[in-house]
Amino acid sequence: MSEHDVSERGLEVLRVIVSDYVENREPVGSKSIVERHRFNVSAATIRNDMAQLEEAEFIAAPHTSSGRIPTDKGYRFFVDRLADFKPLTLAQRRAIEAFLEPGQGDYDQTLATAVRTLAHLTQSVAVLQVPSLAQARIRHVEIVKLSERRLMTVVITDAGRVEQRIGELDAIIDDELVERLRHRFGERLVGSTVSEAAAQLRDVSELIEAEHADLIAPVVANLLDQVLSNTQDRLVMAGTANLARTERDFPSSITPVLEAIEEQVALLRLISELSLDDRDLGVCIGGEHEDASLTETAIVTTGYASESGEARLGVLGPTRMDYQRNIVAVRAVARYLSKIFEDEQR
Repeated sequence: MSEHDVSERGLEVLRVIVSDYVENREPVGSKSIVERHRFNVSAATIRNDMAQLEEAEFIAAPHTSSGRIPTDKGYRFFVDRLADFKPLTLAQRRAIEAFLEPGQGDYDQTLATAVRTLAHLTQSVAVLQVPSLAQARIRHVEIVKLSERRLMTVVITDAGRVEQRIGELDAIIDDELVERLRHRFGERLVGSTVSEAAAQLRDVSELIEAEHADLIAPVVANLLDQVLSNTQDRLVMAGTANLARTERDFPSSITPVLEAIEEQVALLRLISELSLDDRDLGVCIGGEHEDASLTETAIVTTGYASESGEARLGVLGPTRMDYQRNIVAVRAVARYLSKIFEDEQR
């Protein structure tokens, strides 16, 4: 049996089974449906509808329970056809708008605040792709002496990204040498693309006298690290503790999921390669994942307009997630992020 053989009332029964199970984490029975929802039919009729849904593989019986829970296929049909995406509440809008207020910090702080907000709204793991800035140009390089053996290097791109590092030196450095380094590195790097700057920092023999090379090596290493950090996509995450609190939703084990989250490269590839539908949504549920460690999870993503082009923002949680709330929240935060970057580019 396919979804075409399920009646309209049967599909409405599926909608309430998904909603009730997401809310209560308890298998849903026909009696509960009749008591909680206005179908104006008997429990026996609802049981017939549930039998159709089970035959269509939209719901299943966990162990010997008399109730039913949604399957991956049932969640998928709910997301694609049945979910009613309600607007954000006033409290949710205020939480999102809070990080739009002027003076809230630099680029990285904005992204970190955005994912924390999304994690809080959805009670899921929030993930955000930060695309490469390989073609951004270096706008400013600063070297600040913090103490006799500590220097802070600051690299700022024309996209507004700020990278800071502190280097510990093996010997005392005098103010005159610090000033020379600030001038020489600024002259060499400012105006270069991030990719060009990385190449230039791999050989600085023309900038540093041989007798200072070993002393300055930590500074050069930090500058190179700062520049290279802009040449690769990276991931910003928040809310891993939310996942741990839903451990009951991972009957097999939550450990593989936590390990997959820790392996950020694989997760970054997953959210960046997930196809978006005509609603600008990418949703991957349970067994749809190629990675076996994620078969008890769902991911919801959308695009946002970052400083260097389209990027992705989303949430990861158990398949028993509140898809309606999460989709609305992901879209809203992405929309606000896009507005921030579009306003900055004007």
